[in-house]
Amino acid sequence: MNDFQAVLRMMVCSDVHYKDEPSAERERFALAIETAYEIAQQDTQHPALDAIFVVGDFADRGSEIQMQAFAETLKAVKAETQVVLSTASHEYSAQNGGPEAAWEKLERIFGQQPDVHSVIHGFHCISVSPSQGCDFNQQKQSWVEKELKMAAEDAPQKPIFFFQHPHLTDTVYGSVDWGEDALIQYLMHYPQVIDFSGHSHAPINDPRSIHQAHFTSLGTGTLSYFELDEFDKTYGTVPPNAHNAAQMLMVEADAQNRVRVYPYDLITRNFFPMVWKIDTPHDPDSFTYTNARRKNGAAPYFPQRAAVRVEDITKTTCDLDFDQAEIAREYVNDYLIRIREKANGAIVRQLCIWSEYYFYDMPKTLCCPLDGLSSGTEYCAEIFARGFWGDVSEKPLTVEFCTK
Repeated sequence: MNDFQAVLRMMVCSDVHYKDEPSAERERFALAIETAYEIAQQDTQHPALDAIFVVGDFADRGSEIQMQAFAETLKAVKAETQVVLSTASHEYSAQNGGPEAAWEKLERIFGQQPDVHSVIHGFHCISVSPSQGCDFNQQKQSWVEKELKMAAEDAPQKPIFFFQHPHLTDTVYGSVDWGEDALIQYLMHYPQVIDFSGHSHAPINDPRSIHQAHFTSLGTGTLSYFELDEFDKTYGTVPPNAHNAAQMLMVEADAQNRVRVYPYDLITRNFFPMVWKIDTPHDPDSFTYTNARRKNGAAPYFPQRAAVRVEDITKTTCDLDFDQAEIAREYVNDYLIRIREKANGAIVRQLCIWSEYYFYDMPKTLCCPLDGLSSGTEYCAEIFARGFWGDVSEKPLTVEFCTK
């Protein structure tokens, strides 16, 4: 029986990247607002959207046109809903005047300050903008320290919702390449902090997009294009069809201070099949989304019906088309592909591709082009499926073929 009844509901997103000209990002953010209200109205006891937090990079270059266009979209927000925007690297574009110019537009166009501490239905919400780029100078750090202390003293058992654009280093997926560590020294004193960050464009349905150690961290995804935080993929960190990206979080809290986070896909208009549950945010001993998950991973496997097909063979190239593996929970993360010469077993090509798990309607088959092969040579291809926590399929998919 579900006894969770929301008394606070927020929509959280980041990295919208409004351009000067009309674009998919504008349509997606408008849809995000519309959808958030539709979701809220399904709750007969609390049919309200209490807040919208946009965690930086809502404008692609911080131009007047982009800021005004974003404000135009926000006209769809109802009076019941508090909107809080933070600024960061993209709003701070030098060609449009840097941080000071961004903050001037923020106040003039949106009536907001770059740093905001609000209390919504008894829950403290703190949003801080970087001083420049994604850095936080001492003045910003001191402000954060003071506001956190105030929030904790007022409601020590309640979650403190905290928002800043860059990830906190070594927390959520994406924080290796896109993290900043200046605020960790203040946040770690307050396990009840639930921190939201963007910047990386990493997918929110990745189980590593929630992380708990000293406090809870969550990635907020993107409404523009995906980028991932692994560096071994054949096409780099930006995958094919990366612009097919529009994700947001719906966040709820109840009167018992429990929190639920629902990752949502705006492209297909579906909730992803997971709910992040934080029942006692003030108690770090109760945290379940910790690094200990690495020890409890499930290995992917290829079902008996799975096969790999070799197509469009030339003297030096071909395509491997194969069925996706399965896994007991979560998703398959990626595939390691090894090409061996049949004559001597030597590896001549080794590459890696994502499973495309970041798409709600992820494909049932994948295609991996191969090049750099030798003419008239027999090869054996091995495909291993890998999970998020380092688990590898025990048996690979294999196929033999010969180039022309």
